[in-house]
Amino acid sequence: LSLQGHQDVAGFIRAFAGDHRYIVDYLVEEVLQRQPESVRSFLLQTSILDRLHGPLCDAVTGQEEGNARLEALERGNFFVVPLDDQRHWYRYHHLFAEVLSAHLMAEQPDQVSTLHRRASEWYEQHGSVADAIRHALVAEDFARAADLVELAVPDMRRSRQETTVLGWLKALPDELVRARPVLSVHYAGTLLASGELEGVEARLQNAERWLDTKADMGELGLAPPAEMVVVDEAEFRVLPGSIAVYRAGSALVLGDVADTMKYARRALDLVPEDDHLRRGSAAGLLGLAYWTSGDLEVAHQSYADCMARVQKAGHISDALGCSIALADIRIVQGRLREAMSTYERGLQLATEQGAHVLRGAADMHVGMSELLRERDDLHAAMQHLLRSKELGELVGLPQNRYRWRVAMARIREAQGDLDGALDLLYEAERLYMSDFFPNVRPVSAYVTRVWVTQGRVGDALDWARERGLSVSNDLSYLREFEHITLARVLLARSKSERAERSMQEAMELLERLLQAAEEGERTGSIIEILMLQALAHQVQGDISAALVPLERALTLAEPEGYVRIFVDEGPPMAVLLAKLHEHSRKRPRAASTNVPLAYIERLLALLRGERVQEGTSPAATSSPSAPAPAQSLLDPLTERELEVLRLLAAGLSNRAIAARLVLALSTVKSYVNTIYSKLQVESRTQAVARARALHLLSE
Repeated sequence: LSLQGHQDVAGFIRAFAGDHRYIVDYLVEEVLQRQPESVRSFLLQTSILDRLHGPLCDAVTGQEEGNARLEALERGNFFVVPLDDQRHWYRYHHLFAEVLSAHLMAEQPDQVSTLHRRASEWYEQHGSVADAIRHALVAEDFARAADLVELAVPDMRRSRQETTVLGWLKALPDELVRARPVLSVHYAGTLLASGELEGVEARLQNAERWLDTKADMGELGLAPPAEMVVVDEAEFRVLPGSIAVYRAGSALVLGDVADTMKYARRALDLVPEDDHLRRGSAAGLLGLAYWTSGDLEVAHQSYADCMARVQKAGHISDALGCSIALADIRIVQGRLREAMSTYERGLQLATEQGAHVLRGAADMHVGMSELLRERDDLHAAMQHLLRSKELGELVGLPQNRYRWRVAMARIREAQGDLDGALDLLYEAERLYMSDFFPNVRPVSAYVTRVWVTQGRVGDALDWARERGLSVSNDLSYLREFEHITLARVLLARSKSERAERSMQEAMELLERLLQAAEEGERTGSIIEILMLQALAHQVQGDISAALVPLERALTLAEPEGYVRIFVDEGPPMAVLLAKLHEHSRKRPRAASTNVPLAYIERLLALLRGERVQEGTSPAATSSPSAPAPAQSLLDPLTERELEVLRLLAAGLSNRAIAARLVLALSTVKSYVNTIYSKLQVESRTQAVARARALHLLSE
């Protein structure tokens, strides 16, 4: 009857609050006022709890009948909802809980803090620190809450719950935080990890003042100042190293590579060898500094050390973050196979942690999707993105939201949906948040590349001006992707406007970029630059000159399985590849190209719109009876994948394979998906047939 006249019934119900005139009278008169005083008191006092459990209720009420009360309430259909089959945990219906809370505040306001404090103590004793902190904050028992937060931060950081920690810290009175050097440093680290640089240095300086005061008093033989509060003595002992790590992080975010290296090295000098977390953090920051500078191999070595150490420290989500960095570095170096292996190991690490899926697992799928897209395995690339989305944003690291959209946009672009790609890229730009990783491939550069494909040269030139890009800029690795994009813009302008000057500028820029990339051994960039040089010569009508850089680009690209980088160039690339193929067939064997003809033929077939199995030539795929050798796979199966494949062929289920190999079921599923991807199949039957054709299985 109360709902009559409301069009949006569902919305009206959701909007119900405890003081709503349609329900308060009923709940109060018909339920609360008719209960014995003992039951009424139990209901009011336990209304502070989100979840109800007999012993917890006893701790809050000071009684000993919690279990019996809850069972009786459920039997009486008393607005109590069980949360598990064993009836250990319950909750009140949200409308009823709001009414109870309102009555508790009206009738026993002085008791509310006491009840929350009791709940906090019970949760602490039973290992639920987050609930203990929440109730302590509601009780405004800030000293207790601060103690709990100081002890909780290391474990919360291990699972990358910085947002929760920051909420706790901001809820504490500032003067209380300033009296606690360990909490001050935790605050600085959490701000830094959350992208809030302002306030980091002030927190670090506050902690340093306490350290200096303690040292000065120690020299005089005096006890530490009574005003200083330290709960976590172990963290206090390593504060100088932690401060150095966070100063290195601040410097990196500000773009100060020299200070990043200085403070990271200071941290390594201060931190003991067995402190894997801080030594790993310092190594990672050094790696980021080297990465930003373009010294990729040293960066990779530092990051590998970082990953090994944070993994030893139990920070698996941080180890997955290292996987992203390690893979990205290998991609720039043109080592796509190693990048894929890095992501596969990261995914295996994430799925080996049991039923709990760690933050970072979703990022592994995004990284694998990007590599599969480059191989032109768009179906598998899409499957990994869908799996990442399935896992949810909470299983992704902070940058996963924007990286996911960039990866999806590039698939849309490969499918010819340029407008859809742009929509995703615009969304990615909005979601991008600055972090420690160098932003070497800005989303705006991807947008500009799509504009060039659409013929929007004016928009592309505006972008270059806004970014301060010109052919006379000093070159750096940090802006290499943007400068390569600028070269694409200039080439497009020269074609659309017949602007000879733009062509000359593009050629000069590409030559400088090639020299810089070669000095930095950035093979991924070298391949693209050489390819653009070939296209530039083609525009000038010099096909012979075009084939020289193209052949070199293909020679570098073929062993790593590059496909889309060439196919995305469309008809102009098809013309050049056809010319190279023709010249290669006519050459004497001794003068033959280093590029396998099958690779050129596959790229040509894809440019014609044909679907060709990875690792085969079009001729091979046209004859189903012609078996391809096992080595024709661009990404061979690992020993473990072959083992899983043999068990698949034997007819074992995923669960049986998991039991046989002593693996988690999720790990087996990951292996099976990888096998499908590498074999270019979609089912067990197809996988076994394809494996037999490749002689991966005995008949």
